[in-house]
Amino acid sequence: MKVLLTGGAGFIGTHVRAALAGHDVVVLDSLRPDVHRGTPPELPGLVRADVRNIDAVEAALTGVEVVVHLAAKVGLGVDVQDLPDYADSNVHGTAVLLAAMARQGVGRLVLASSMVVYGEGLGRCPEHGAVTPGARAESELAAGRFEPPCPRCGRPLAPELVGEDTPPDPRNAYAVSKLGQEQLASSWARATGGSVAALRFHNVYGPGLPADTPYAGVAAIFLSALRRGQAPTVNEDGAMRRDFVHVRDVARAVAAATERHADGVRAYNVGSGTPRTVGDLAAALATALGGPQPVVTGAYRLGDVRHITADSGRVVRELGWRPTVDFTEGTAELATG
Repeated sequence: MKVLLTGGAGFIGTHVRAALAGHDVVVLDSLRPDVHRGTPPELPGLVRADVRNIDAVEAALTGVEVVVHLAAKVGLGVDVQDLPDYADSNVHGTAVLLAAMARQGVGRLVLASSMVVYGEGLGRCPEHGAVTPGARAESELAAGRFEPPCPRCGRPLAPELVGEDTPPDPRNAYAVSKLGQEQLASSWARATGGSVAALRFHNVYGPGLPADTPYAGVAAIFLSALRRGQAPTVNEDGAMRRDFVHVRDVARAVAAATERHADGVRAYNVGSGTPRTVGDLAAALATALGGPQPVVTGAYRLGDVRHITADSGRVVRELGWRPTVDFTEGTAELATG
C-alpha cells in the first residue's frame, strides 16, 4: 500500500515510518527549525515541503491510497503571539491537505490528534457525579488550590478516565488547532465519502524526543535539566495526572489504523492505560540517570490542565492494538538513550 506520511521526519514520524516498513511510504516534511535543530535528517525520497504548499502536496499524493497526517506545530505555546502559527500550520495546513486529497481522489486519512482536545476532561464530584470540571481561576492557582472545581457546587473533583465521546473543551491554542483539524477532517469525509481515524495521542515519550526547543514536552524539559546536573522542577504539587505512552506503541497504533480503518469517522484514544503523575515521571527519569530528585515548585501555567487520562479501550477492541512498553523500562531507555 502506498502511504503519504506528513511530518515523517519528526519524533513520532520516524517511528511511524519504521512501523510501516512493509508499505511504500512517501515522507513529506518541511523540516521546520523549531522542531529540527542541527543537521536535517537524511531520508531517501524525502519530499521537503510544507503541507500548506498545495502543488507539492498534490504531487506527493500521486498513487497514494492513505494519508497519515502528523505534520503540526506542537506544544502548549510560548505566548499569545504563537496563535497565528498554530492556526496557520495546523488548521490551514490540514485544510490544504484535505482539499488536495479530494482533488486527487485519496479517500483515507489517519490523523494525529491529541488528548488536549478534552481540556480538563471529566471529574467526579461526591455530590453530582461525573461532571465537566470548571475552569481553574488564577486566584485559586496562586493560592495553591490546584484541583479543578465542580461547576455546580465548587467542591474539588476526583479525576475520571476520559472516553472518546467526552465533549471536547480545548483550553489553549494547540488544543483548539487539533480540534479544528478533526472537525475539518470530518467535514471532508462527509463531503467525499472518505474515512478518518483521529488518533488522540496522550503524552508521548521515547527515543528521539525533541529537546532544546521552547515547545518541548515535560519529559524533554526534565531530561535537559538532569543532563545539566540540575534537579527537574515540577509545577503545582506534582500530582497532575497524565497517561505517558511510549512512541513505539504510538507508532504501532498508527500502523494499525492505517491498515485496518477504512470506513467512517472514528476517534481513538491512544494511551498506556495506566495514569501516572508528572511527579512520577520526573522521579523515574531522575532515578534512571542517578540525578537529583525533583523539586516541586508550586508554579503553574494558566493554559495547563490538571488531569487528563484516557480510556483507550476502543482502539484495543476495534483495531487490535494494545500498549507493550513498560513505563519503567521506557523511561530508563529515554534517559540513557
